[in-house]
Amino acid sequence: MADILFVVPGSLDQLTGSYVYDRRLVAELGRLGFSLRTESLPARFPFPEPADLTAADRLFAGLPAGTTVIVDNLAFGAMPEIVARHAGRLHLIALVHHPLAYEAGLPPGEVRRLMASERAALFHARRVIVTSATTREVLVREFAVPIHRITVAEPGIDPAEPAPGSAWNPPRLLSVASLTPRKDHLTLIRALAHIADLPWRLDIVGSATRDPVTARAVREAVIAFGFGHRVVFVGECQGEELEAAWRPADLFVSASRYEGYGMALMEAVARGLPVVATRGGAVAEVLPPDAAILVEPGNPAALAAALRRVLSDAALQARLRAGALAARARLSGWPETARTVARLLELELAL
Repeated sequence: MADILFVVPGSLDQLTGSYVYDRRLVAELGRLGFSLRTESLPARFPFPEPADLTAADRLFAGLPAGTTVIVDNLAFGAMPEIVARHAGRLHLIALVHHPLAYEAGLPPGEVRRLMASERAALFHARRVIVTSATTREVLVREFAVPIHRITVAEPGIDPAEPAPGSAWNPPRLLSVASLTPRKDHLTLIRALAHIADLPWRLDIVGSATRDPVTARAVREAVIAFGFGHRVVFVGECQGEELEAAWRPADLFVSASRYEGYGMALMEAVARGLPVVATRGGAVAEVLPPDAAILVEPGNPAALAAALRRVLSDAALQARLRAGALAARARLSGWPETARTVARLLELELAL
């Protein structure tokens, strides 16, 4: 079977949801017998310097004609000229977790630039892999990608034991997300300020180094509201350290402004946790409605009302947990994700 190249910016070992997806997909495709090798572009993508674009151009130019190349959209959407230059000789497949321009906190001019850049790049993709039907619809509607070119390959969710929790005494809230503008922890902290009269504790698992300015603003908000003893910044972690954060949780919370899928949300469901979250992007598509309460993004008062409702109603807590536990049996794993992508690759390799 012909070699397939998988291209990502920076290290494939990063712990964000998109890199976890890429890493697990590469591993599972290898188990299916595909010959894959990975290549890292400079980590500055999707905001590359000229030297970074030169490195990407040199990489693609050195590949034999007909090579199938899967490129994470953090790079693909940021280099439309290079994609256009090599699309005629390479089988270029874009892997889109969510559109680049949908990252929160960008200036309007940068949003417009990224929209145009990504639209131009995706025009030259032979195939596009997305992680949700919602993202497929966005690419068709906003980026003019023909629907027949798009394959939806939802992330796998590993089986997990139900979180034993803390008996809601006091309620242990858990957020698993990097401290970035899109994840919008500031809205979460402001929502908690509305329910400071209730007992709760919040653990935040996620990197504070990806966006130090946002991380500092979140920490300052915690201090300003007097939550230093109630909000714990766990940091970025994995493996047993991450499992140790899941176990005492009673309720998973997310204020994200946009999710192309929302892997952490479904990992919470895999552990039988009720969820209170914002509905940005694919969240309403993927979360079981009987396991979650959803509100509009960017609205601390609405998020606070949902949290108050759950924290004050033991019967509702039980119903949401039952919904999450029931949904566990319907979750598919990474082998199914890989089989979906494998069918696409078999078509490409046959051409």
